[in-house]
Amino acid sequence: MAWNEPGGGGNQHDPWSGGGGRRGGGGSGGGGNQPPDLDEALKKFQDKLNGMLGGRGGKKGGGGGGNKGGGKPRNAFTLPGLLIVVALAIWAASGFYLVDQSERGVVLRFGKFQEVVSPGLQWNPPLIDDVRMVNVTRVRSLTQTQSMLTRDENIVEVEISAQYQVAQPRDFVLNVRNPQLSIENALDSALRHVVGGTDMIDILTSGREILGSSVASRLQSYLDSYGTGIRLQTINIESTSAPAPVIDAFDDVIRAREDRQRTINQGMAYANAIIPEAQGQAQRIVEQGQGYRESVVAEARGQTNRFNSLLGEYQDSPEVMRQRLYLDAIAEVFGKTPKVLVDVAEDAPLMYLPLDQMGGGSGSPRQQGEQGELDPRVLERLRSSSEGGSASSSNSSNTGGIRREGR
Repeated sequence: MAWNEPGGGGNQHDPWSGGGGRRGGGGSGGGGNQPPDLDEALKKFQDKLNGMLGGRGGKKGGGGGGNKGGGKPRNAFTLPGLLIVVALAIWAASGFYLVDQSERGVVLRFGKFQEVVSPGLQWNPPLIDDVRMVNVTRVRSLTQTQSMLTRDENIVEVEISAQYQVAQPRDFVLNVRNPQLSIENALDSALRHVVGGTDMIDILTSGREILGSSVASRLQSYLDSYGTGIRLQTINIESTSAPAPVIDAFDDVIRAREDRQRTINQGMAYANAIIPEAQGQAQRIVEQGQGYRESVVAEARGQTNRFNSLLGEYQDSPEVMRQRLYLDAIAEVFGKTPKVLVDVAEDAPLMYLPLDQMGGGSGSPRQQGEQGELDPRVLERLRSSSEGGSASSSNSSNTGGIRREGR
């Protein structure tokens, strides 16, 4: 049967009273058909809590509200101890924290450096340790535009950008109060030092790469000496320009320098094309000279050997060699002329074969006549020999020798 079932009489048992309706004989709280009293239930719960903390127990109603049981002495340290335990639990739980993979934690205990913690779940006592997170993988950037004086006393505007990372979290947190401001001042100092030692025309044209590398090395040395814990990644010279009032004149100067460099490059290209050709011709002339020298020397040696061989033959038979040399010389001389020489006796018949006309049959008649032109006496003898006919054939055995020298 439910605890609040109607008609239950004295058998009702509610969860607040614990069956108190049957206590004490006719008390005010024992009505059989009355609903549970919430005020009484709260009062009982408060009494139990006071009993736990060492206070006096509440009054339990029988008839007439008489006191049941005597009072307990209260413990003065129970409530503070419970509060301390709860506070310690909250304090210990608040000491857990998570360090990301890209971060490092710098732990300060009462303001003094303690350690650098790695990524993962970490615990440090709250209110005692101060943990400062530093991102060591993010690339930070900085851009500056400054007007400064060059070595040749001109003003130039330079826009420069720097990218850097945190290399030493401890130094980044403790050594410098404001790392961003420190690197700005160091970059400005390094840039002014390098630009102040460079001519303006070099900054505006070909010296920008050298300018960037010089600024990077000097800036890194400044940061290391300050102990900032910063490592530079890159330094970029974004732009360099002259002041606005004179920028047109400097543009003309730059164009003139570009034209000059282009002309120099064209001259170098022409020189590179001509010089190898001239060197080749010189080498060919040298080789031709060496070949001519070798041919002349070889020919002289051949003539020497020929002379030595002829000398031996001449010493053996001088008359024969004289006649042979004479005939060779005459043949060489008359072999170069178209003239025909005939040597016959007074009464000997003449037989003539026009070899010059036969060899040059394709020539014109005039040329043939000039080449075959003979002495009138020879022509007369030719006519007389043709008239003689048989007489010349009978006397052919008595005919003198005919010798022709030439072609």
